[in-house]
Amino acid sequence: MYNFTFHNPTKVHFGKDQIKQLAHEIPSDAKILVTYGGGSIKRNGVYDQIAAALIGHSFWEFGGIEPNPTYATLMKALPIIEEHEIDYILAVGGGSVVDGSKYIAAAACYKGEDPWDILAGSGQITQALPLGVVLTLPATGSESNAAAVVTRDQDKLSFVSPHVHPTFAVLDPLTTLTLSERQIGNGVVDAFVHIMEQYLTYPVNAMVQDAFAESLLKILISEGPKALANPQDYDVRANLMWCATVALNGLLGAGVPQDWSTHMIGHELTALHGIDHARTLAIVLPAVMKVRKEQKQEKLLQYAENVWGITDGDADRKIDDAISNTEAFFKQMQMPIRLADVDLGPDSVDAFVAQLEAHGMRKLSERRDMGLNVSRQVLEAALA
Repeated sequence: MYNFTFHNPTKVHFGKDQIKQLAHEIPSDAKILVTYGGGSIKRNGVYDQIAAALIGHSFWEFGGIEPNPTYATLMKALPIIEEHEIDYILAVGGGSVVDGSKYIAAAACYKGEDPWDILAGSGQITQALPLGVVLTLPATGSESNAAAVVTRDQDKLSFVSPHVHPTFAVLDPLTTLTLSERQIGNGVVDAFVHIMEQYLTYPVNAMVQDAFAESLLKILISEGPKALANPQDYDVRANLMWCATVALNGLLGAGVPQDWSTHMIGHELTALHGIDHARTLAIVLPAVMKVRKEQKQEKLLQYAENVWGITDGDADRKIDDAISNTEAFFKQMQMPIRLADVDLGPDSVDAFVAQLEAHGMRKLSERRDMGLNVSRQVLEAALA
């Protein structure tokens, strides 16, 4: 296991009716901007709970943050912040709303000429508005980490800063009971791949992290289909919600190598064709597993045996069966597993590779040995 420093400053309020904690978490004299997405929170009762909890507080609203939040939309929040002297942001929604709100929080305090520099890599974040979260779609783990992803035209870029780490997050599984089947599938698979990016690398004798990762993967495999079959089951939703948070709150990745090549390739599928983030991951991960079998053999065998219980056959057979089981699980969650499933063919590969090159993604994977030629092989393996 590698040396590491682990610190997660986000306080989590988990369980039924925890939205009332807003009254205690946000200072009474704060000027709050409540950010959200398409407005479902005003149809499912979440907004009413928030308004009740914030009685006595001053707050304004900024809605319309879309999936894969765009720079153009997020920048519209800055004049509101300036006009009303906003000093606190409350993000209400899923990972896209939280990611977008992190960018807003940083951009509102940015002293450079163009806040896009934060994402382009040339701008340094030295401060940000404090941020709280009410999570309504468990998937990304953004509610308790310091990372965010924002899209501008065909650029889908990320940034990480401790200044945008949420101060608190409210996780009430009741807020997830109205999610669509597509949103449930996306959330489960997103969390699954987050875990795999930190687990499916090479062994460093990190027994605790490996055991945590394997347990979480088995929970997702068990409970994900139950959420589709019984969408009102609170206990299922509670386990999935906490699983998605723990999947990317820094604990699993402490002291271990991490990959993230599936995400980098998947981001280009989203940027060029608007495919849901999690659906790109379901397409790319099995292809990565196939192309990188040799480099990931030890962990693939561990995954086969400890997650799927595969003990019969030689090493190749075990790995192939584990990959097949992974694909079957994704399909069970109603996800695509091939580019053909989203109507993309061989003629799309060149554009994806060109995007990777343009964004400097020339050396991916945990060993930084996955060049553009290997990324091309992955995309070709994902075709059909």
